[in-house]
Amino acid sequence: MTLSYGPHEVDAVLLDLDDVLVPFQTPAAWQWAWRPQGPVLGERRVKAAVRRALKAWDRRRWQGLTGKAPPADAEALREHLANALATVAGHPLPLTETEAVVRRFLRPASEVERYEDVPRALDRLRSRGVKVGTLTPLPADSARWLLHRCGLPETLLLGSGDGPGPCVPDRAAFRAAAEALGAPPERVVYVGDLFWSDVRAAARAGLPSVLLDRRDAWPKVLTGRLTTLDVLEATLAAGGSPSETEGTEGEERSDPPPLH
Repeated sequence: MTLSYGPHEVDAVLLDLDDVLVPFQTPAAWQWAWRPQGPVLGERRVKAAVRRALKAWDRRRWQGLTGKAPPADAEALREHLANALATVAGHPLPLTETEAVVRRFLRPASEVERYEDVPRALDRLRSRGVKVGTLTPLPADSARWLLHRCGLPETLLLGSGDGPGPCVPDRAAFRAAAEALGAPPERVVYVGDLFWSDVRAAARAGLPSVLLDRRDAWPKVLTGRLTTLDVLEATLAAGGSPSETEGTEGEERSDPPPLH
């Protein structure tokens, strides 16, 4: 069976893993990885720090994709998490402590949070016979562990940051995942939480895409944006690729705006 994407139809849904299917950069996750014995981190401050770090990570991945920087590999991911930790802490930590925290962060032993809308969305898609998979820049071991801890099948994983093939946001990674789902790219919708290196990158690979903005980090995206998977089908049916506008002029940028 198919889903409507505007006037077109799609056969499969490909979702980003971290912060789309599984909560990843959350106050609780950073609390456990860095300060499991306390003091308690301020939730509001951590959320603001993570949001800023993810904007920088989105820009870094996009620059790697467009040739303005080396591709964002596993080492770049660890550097991003180290920078996020420094932002959460308010200052850089010693190298050995940073490495230990990042290592714990990538394989949490504490209780893993869950998104309540994920099982509902997967059940709806499954009942309609729509194929589903997930991609991530995380190491495969971390990705499978997170899926397992959230009660999701590890077979959803179609690509990771240390797999034998290319890693997202590389165009070939999106197309390989579409092939694994048995559909051409134009009939596979991608759902990501980063504007540039998720949904724009997927669109460059020929996949229709929508932005799952759980953090309300992209308020200027006027189309193809949702804040919960409970409205996934309705958002797809409305069609329209996500586009970021500045002010009221509606001019789409060709590159991420500078970080403030």
